[in-house]
Amino acid sequence: MENIKTPYFVIDEEILQRYYNMLTDSLAANWNNYLVGYSFKTNSLPWLVAFVREQGAYAEVVSEDEYLLARHLGYDAGQIIYNGPYKSNSSFREVLLAGGYVNLDSKQELNWLTELTAEYPNRRFSVGIRVNFDLEKMCPGETTMGEESGRFGFCYETGQFASALQTLSKMGNVTVAGLHLHSSSKSRSVGIFRAIAQMACKLQREFNLTLSYVDLGGGYCGGMEGRPEYPDYFPVIAEELSGCFSPEQTKLIVEPGISLISKCTTFVTSVYDTRDIKGTRYVMTDGSRFNIDATMIKTSHMFHIMETEEENNRPILDKQIVSGFTCMECDRIFTYENAAELCTGDRIVYENVGGYTMSLNPLFIQYFPAVYIRRNGKLLQVRRKWTPEDYVQGSVTGINPNPEALQR
Repeated sequence: MENIKTPYFVIDEEILQRYYNMLTDSLAANWNNYLVGYSFKTNSLPWLVAFVREQGAYAEVVSEDEYLLARHLGYDAGQIIYNGPYKSNSSFREVLLAGGYVNLDSKQELNWLTELTAEYPNRRFSVGIRVNFDLEKMCPGETTMGEESGRFGFCYETGQFASALQTLSKMGNVTVAGLHLHSSSKSRSVGIFRAIAQMACKLQREFNLTLSYVDLGGGYCGGMEGRPEYPDYFPVIAEELSGCFSPEQTKLIVEPGISLISKCTTFVTSVYDTRDIKGTRYVMTDGSRFNIDATMIKTSHMFHIMETEEENNRPILDKQIVSGFTCMECDRIFTYENAAELCTGDRIVYENVGGYTMSLNPLFIQYFPAVYIRRNGKLLQVRRKWTPEDYVQGSVTGINPNPEALQR
């Protein structure tokens, strides 16, 4: 590790495999009819996609670009779980015609489905519906939306969900096969998923639904000491679902992202300079807050220091502000208090950074960093650091554009 130029990400393959096995073992023990849909938006690194595909996971995508990436990386259209409000009509049609999973999110998609079913009157189509419901009322203080409504799917409380069911029932060749109930939470608690499973049962009973799948989405916790793991969630989920569903008739779909890959991923940076300004020690590193906290919402980081010399040879400083390489004043990563002085060449390794960090990395001042996997104690590169040649791909580099040069 010391000989590899920083900054770079490392994915520990053994830990990743352990968490994937923990997920599937927990599902098999509690609801032995399940499907894992890996969340592309969380991290679509091609090596990682290949890993989960080898494990049998489907691709869970939320845009045409993600759909096309999944196809490019080896997924058939029938191995897609298509969610979200930003589908394209063409990819929507492809997934449905191939027998993949499409969870309807809007009236626009109902219109697309109406057109598609009219074109293929002799085909039977199965779809799911994204349910918008008041999870905050069921789990006060735990949701990201709070008392404001979520912005996805068909709202149960206002009658939109019932109206969508009525519209679908008028299409003679459509079956409502599933419910998609993903809802974001701050707590990622077991209670959140108990409530989601309870809502699935409530809808089944109220609307007399016969479902071939219930899709709980993602949002699980994983890899955090004292927080829930997969074996904590699925016994509770199964207990609630068994009140109105059975594994023989209904598949359980889960869409993990952060819970699967954060624990196995680190980001390695180096100190390249230190400076004192008005009594404050600034530690400049070749990584950035944008690499590990692109949304600027984290208040703390898990990390460890790899020093170039013995700690007991260094003075203890009251306060050191560890910063990134950018020219932005907000690029301050953490404050290191009452600790040994950090020096040029020291490495700072950030932990639990696999989820969203790579997919949200900006091309700002420094291009995408390299990514390695750790396998049997060795680091193997699975993405090289981006170069200016990578940055300009697909671009016109002169002042006289040639439209034909950019056509696919």
